[in-house]
Amino acid sequence: MALNNTYDARLVQQETALGAGVQILVLTLLGTAIGMGPAGWLTGLAFAVATWAVLSRALHRSRLRSFGPANRVTLGRSILVGGVTALVADSFQSPPPLSLLVGLTAVALILDGVDGKVARRTGTSTALGARFDMEVDAFLILVLSVYVSMAHGPWVLLIGGMRYAFVAAARFWPWLNAPLPPSTARKTVAATQGVFLLVAASGLLPHLAATAVVATALATLVWSFGRDVLWLYRTSQVEEVVATEELVAA
Repeated sequence: MALNNTYDARLVQQETALGAGVQILVLTLLGTAIGMGPAGWLTGLAFAVATWAVLSRALHRSRLRSFGPANRVTLGRSILVGGVTALVADSFQSPPPLSLLVGLTAVALILDGVDGKVARRTGTSTALGARFDMEVDAFLILVLSVYVSMAHGPWVLLIGGMRYAFVAAARFWPWLNAPLPPSTARKTVAATQGVFLLVAASGLLPHLAATAVVATALATLVWSFGRDVLWLYRTSQVEEVVATEELVAA
């Protein structure tokens, strides 16, 4: 199925406004159910507004007619992540219901495997969709790492912050922006971070066992990022040598 690339600003606004509206509805339901405090409300609303603004701008720049079915699934995941974010922010004042936090997170993680399949089956894969999916994943990992760090120490924040540190480093070392070859190991490590953090957050394991799970997640993530950075660096060096030789030959 081919994408309809006719850009319609009105439809774009409908897509993003609907997502923001549903996000506010979810926050209202959560607030009513658990008596969420100001921190949770403000953080959840900030997430809704930021998501609406970023998606509106991205759609405007991409000139796509709408999200498409796959990106609507990702939008649904982002709404769940917004709920998790509000619960984690509220947890600094009072512990959230673990069943609610675990349930929202689990559904968001399960849906992570759905949007890609929908995109492939409907022929609606786009660069915007891939980036949207990646950003939702990264932010969920960051939020979970914040929550788990309250029980296991600030070192857990390395899990959530590593991807953002990589993006920041790429501003100083452009060779980090080069495309990476496909890797099943990289995808597996990325997919398991949320699962490991969710297990630790659930309270089902003894504290020491949960710490071991989180430490395993961090170790695999460091290995994955380290391998990719090394590959990018070596590739950049080879390209620099080739460019120098071509310049000398010319």
